[in-house]
Amino acid sequence: EVQLVESGGGLVQAGGSLRLSCAASGFTFDNYAIGWIRQAPGKEREGVSCISNYDGSTYYADSVKGRFTISSDNAKNTVYLQMNSLKPEDTAVYTCAAGGPYCSGSGLLSLYDYWGQGTQVTVSS
Repeated sequence: EVQLVESGGGLVQAGGSLRLSCAASGFTFDNYAIGWIRQAPGKEREGVSCISNYDGSTYYADSVKGRFTISSDNAKNTVYLQMNSLKPEDTAVYTCAAGGPYCSGSGLLSLYDYWGQGTQVTVSS
């Protein structure tokens, strides 16, 4: 059974940091790309970042470049999203997803086959 379990969300003040984790199981981790997608109330889903465990490539949306860093620990089958300099507009439900094996260079969501349940990130001003 494929599982993607997110953790690390919470409430933080603007300018603060959070690290999200996505623990994966039930598929060959090394052959997949893992992405983080967020959705704020009333807005469309946005592909925030992605890392390909197949070739190591990464993708960041323009809105988070320079502030967020994605990484993968293949020994733990876990992908992390380090979020620094958080802004109120980063408030959303963050969900990890698996697909690929490559990331989309434009943040397309259609490449993802498996999805987690999501974790709430709230940034107060």
